Amino acid sequence: MKLHRWVSVAAIGAGLAVGLGAFAAHGLKTILSEYQLAIFKTGVNYQMWHSLALLSVCGVASRLSSRCVAIVSWAWLLGVVAFSGSLYLLALTSWQWLGPVTPIGGMSFLVGWAALAIGAWRAKC
Repeated sequence: MKLHRWVSVAAIGAGLAVGLGAFAAHGLKTILSEYQLAIFKTGVNYQMWHSLALLSVCGVASRLSSRCVAIVSWAWLLGVVAFSGSLYLLALTSWQWLGPVTPIGGMSFLVGWAALAIGAWRAKC
């Protein structure tokens, strides 16, 4: 995917995190338990941090290999979908089978961070 598309993905992810955070704070606080609300907010936090991190990677992408940018970007996108998405659904539904999906997203985040560390080391950023 081209760099400008990743910037768009990052911006959409961050915007959605803001919207979902507001929705949780105002629309869900009377519906969900404190525990469920905390789960939902964890998803929002990870989504926001990784959207901002992706935007930061786009800023230094010219110093990294295109392969590195692709691995980091796709890993973090998968992480947001699997980690944050599963937490949103766990908080809003009783689908306990989603529990094992969350660590897959966490591992995707870690793969992305490792790829960024290795790519930056090689590029001497």
